[in-house]
Amino acid sequence: MSTPLSELPIRLLTRGDLAPCADLAEDRGWAREDHKWRLLLTAGTGYGIDDPEGKGLAAACVVTSFGPDLAAVGMMLVAGRYARQGLGRRLMVHVLREAGDTPLALYATQYGRPLYQQLGFTDSGGAERIGGRFRIPGREPLPTTRPAAPGDLPVLARLDAEVLGVDRTPMIARLPAFADRLRVAEDGSTITGYAAAWPTPETDVIGPVVAPDVETAKALVCSLAMDSDRPVRMDVDVRHQELLDWLKENGLESAIRTTVMTYGIPELPGDWTRRFAPLSLATG
Repeated sequence: MSTPLSELPIRLLTRGDLAPCADLAEDRGWAREDHKWRLLLTAGTGYGIDDPEGKGLAAACVVTSFGPDLAAVGMMLVAGRYARQGLGRRLMVHVLREAGDTPLALYATQYGRPLYQQLGFTDSGGAERIGGRFRIPGREPLPTTRPAAPGDLPVLARLDAEVLGVDRTPMIARLPAFADRLRVAEDGSTITGYAAAWPTPETDVIGPVVAPDVETAKALVCSLAMDSDRPVRMDVDVRHQELLDWLKENGLESAIRTTVMTYGIPELPGDWTRRFAPLSLATG
């Protein structure tokens, strides 16, 4: 006799679950981003429910902790054959229990948002996904950027903590290995911004993007995009309308919008005016 779905155990995921996680994403029509899953399962804590029929995972999600002040919930997925049967709710209730007093944040699609609202998450912002072939502007003067050097990492970690409001040093330390390209912007000898580009099977994702102003954000995006002949993808904070308009003027098109939702805090910490794009919707 098979175990009822409501009684299937929730277990910790390991790096050995990379393929089943990617399979689960494909099952829901998402891109198979093994590279991202490898980072998430290394830097975060994954939770999963095994398929009772032995077909990989029935559901999964990943929580990336940034200390006692914030954790990011991402990649909440339920196999299509088990949709609307309570597995997503079970995982989220488990995540809330495990988090204790730690505030949580996530990017919700229109399909997941009602569940998160029922569990006590509140809307606190949004992101717009845009993508396509980026056309490098021909005449617009932009600030200069340079490739990041190994010695820049401690500075980037401090800047990131200042802008994001939490210490993400372990994640920043992984960026050089995770990203194909990592660039910084400077004012004199002071690093004021940084951005990375990392690969998926179909596109280069640009994120995170941290910059003191929109012109520097544009320069970082340009410097990353010009080194690639692939389509690019970004998830931009909807409050940065000037950057969104500029990206669309230069070839990118809107795809989807997601809602930033928080639990235990009214909004994301830090300085949103300098936070243009997250590393990914799974990590913030």
